[in-house]
Amino acid sequence: MNLITSRWRGLAFVDIETNGGTATLDGITEIGIVEVDEDGVREWSHLVRPAGRIPDFIQKLTGISNEMVAEAPSFAELAEEVWNRLDGRLFVAHNARFDYGFLRNAFERVGMPLRPPVLCTVKLSRALFPEHRRHGLDALIERHGLVVGDRHRALADAQLVWQFWQLMHRQFEPEVMEAVVSRLAGRAASLPPHVDPAVLDGMPERPGVYLFYGENELPLYVGKSKDIRTRVLSHFSADHSSAKEMSLSQQLRRIEWIETEGEVGALLLEARLVKERQPIHNRRLRRTTGLCAWQLVEDRQGGWRPELVRGPELDPGRQDNLFGFFSSKTTASKALRTLAEEHNLCQVCLGLEKVRPGQSCFGYQLKRCKGACIGLEPRAVHGARLMMALHALKVERWPYAGPVGIQEGRDLHVVDNWCWLGTARQEEEVWALLESGQPAFDLDIFKILKKAVHKERVVPLTSVV
Repeated sequence: MNLITSRWRGLAFVDIETNGGTATLDGITEIGIVEVDEDGVREWSHLVRPAGRIPDFIQKLTGISNEMVAEAPSFAELAEEVWNRLDGRLFVAHNARFDYGFLRNAFERVGMPLRPPVLCTVKLSRALFPEHRRHGLDALIERHGLVVGDRHRALADAQLVWQFWQLMHRQFEPEVMEAVVSRLAGRAASLPPHVDPAVLDGMPERPGVYLFYGENELPLYVGKSKDIRTRVLSHFSADHSSAKEMSLSQQLRRIEWIETEGEVGALLLEARLVKERQPIHNRRLRRTTGLCAWQLVEDRQGGWRPELVRGPELDPGRQDNLFGFFSSKTTASKALRTLAEEHNLCQVCLGLEKVRPGQSCFGYQLKRCKGACIGLEPRAVHGARLMMALHALKVERWPYAGPVGIQEGRDLHVVDNWCWLGTARQEEEVWALLESGQPAFDLDIFKILKKAVHKERVVPLTSVV
């Protein structure tokens, strides 16, 4: 295939076994590599003696015992040979961040930085088969009938990845494969020039919030995603076609991120951080100072009229007949005027037009009012129609007797009266949040929570604490 000859010295299908899951702390116990180039296919594997012991559950999973690696060479002794098998090749692995992360850290410890282009076959499978939900190696074995060797041994698993690669090249046209592989393997090159490419090594493919920084400690931009790594890279894939992204790319010097258990946590944290830190490139989620809403009150003629409620008078979740929210009086009046025109409501009765004794409103003259202003339509009927028109804007009352927790994985988002108090994982953290007092109402938080309480698992806090 021309991808081998024109872009890389060859392909290296890689799998490793380890004595733990943390690349910076744990060690490699076995390396398996299938090399593919113009000279053919070659296989190589070797046990590696890690610094620490192999836990019992990993010994049972892989079949590699402490006794087996006791006389094996350390990674430092194998580093040069492994380097020669990987250097200049496309590094292909299943869940490549794991294998590459361990090898990169191992090479750095011996003073041999490794930066090959990397292709993850989990991502490749997702790109080629988006209709499937599972893309783990066992799912690929079952779906594509891959021939299994000694599962969870390095060379056997590397052979499975090589089998999958061959099968995909038989199933899809060369142009399709080249386009997909080029896109997935070429993402690192899109990082801005002042950002260390090594930052990608630890960037998770999990939900959370990411922060872009320039020369100082004030963030340029705060964003959220269900996949931090993919979202961050997407900012720079089109930095030449978007003036905003180009500007961000030129200023960017550092990237930080905070992982969350799910999308709700990411949304809540993003909304809070944008308001707290005021990043210059964020336009949404800024603090709203003129928040207001309409509230229906009875008038003296048996009907209902809207009254604007603002600032400290607002108690969302506990007030009845509240409709909105709006960022200013002007926005609120515009929305009410639009409803009046759509539903033939009287703008005099709504307080949008001055009362002219004995005269109809301007809308009645245009046949956009049914005459409530001059007594042709009973005020009670007009009030009922007003309620129906406002129904879509009705603010939902807080549906619980007190504070609750929204369970998302290990996280419990503590919420009371549409306000997010914070996120906890331990009982004492829940109590601390409840005792900290309720924060000011936030419209963006309200919108997030309104969806979350109907979609996620809501836990009465009495059952948690």
